[in-house]
Amino acid sequence: MHAVRRAAASDVVDVVVVVAPAAACDEVRLLLKPLVEDVIVVPGGSERQDSVRLGLEALPDDVDVVLVHDAARCLTPPGVFVAVVDAVRAGAPAVIPVLPVSDTVKRVSGRAVVETVDRSELVAVQTPQGFAAQTLRAAHAAAAPGAAATDDAGMLEALGHPVLVVAGHEHAFKVTRPVDLVLARALLAEEAP
Repeated sequence: MHAVRRAAASDVVDVVVVVAPAAACDEVRLLLKPLVEDVIVVPGGSERQDSVRLGLEALPDDVDVVLVHDAARCLTPPGVFVAVVDAVRAGAPAVIPVLPVSDTVKRVSGRAVVETVDRSELVAVQTPQGFAAQTLRAAHAAAAPGAAATDDAGMLEALGHPVLVVAGHEHAFKVTRPVDLVLARALLAEEAP
């Protein structure tokens, strides 16, 4: 609900398709209907790539920009959605929000450090990732069946499409660990009236 609320608040999202576990589709539809009257909820596939493809298939044909967003990044500010859509509308086939990597990063083999990676050229990728709809559909059509893509921008990179970056936001972190939930609750408490 938090992810959809922020996407809708951006005023750049016209259609919301949520891909959910098959057994939860009705419940998700009921939860989201007060936020987005015409929300489309479809069952997901066995792999992430399958779920995105199923979501794409549920979109109306006239959609020209597609945002792929992780519900785990439920606190992404509306401004990130706007920046991604603006960059796609300006002609980029693919756009990802990013943050600079602040940690020192090491490449290891087993337990031994092989090298220190130059972090000045590294970024952490967030969502929503934005795409020209036809380009994303073509990338999914060209993908090898059963290939597990970890992100859609990588699929476009593999096909030779440029992927541009926009500034991400520190609130667009993934809520996947118990400590992430503590941080999310604290941020939500700050927003409460």
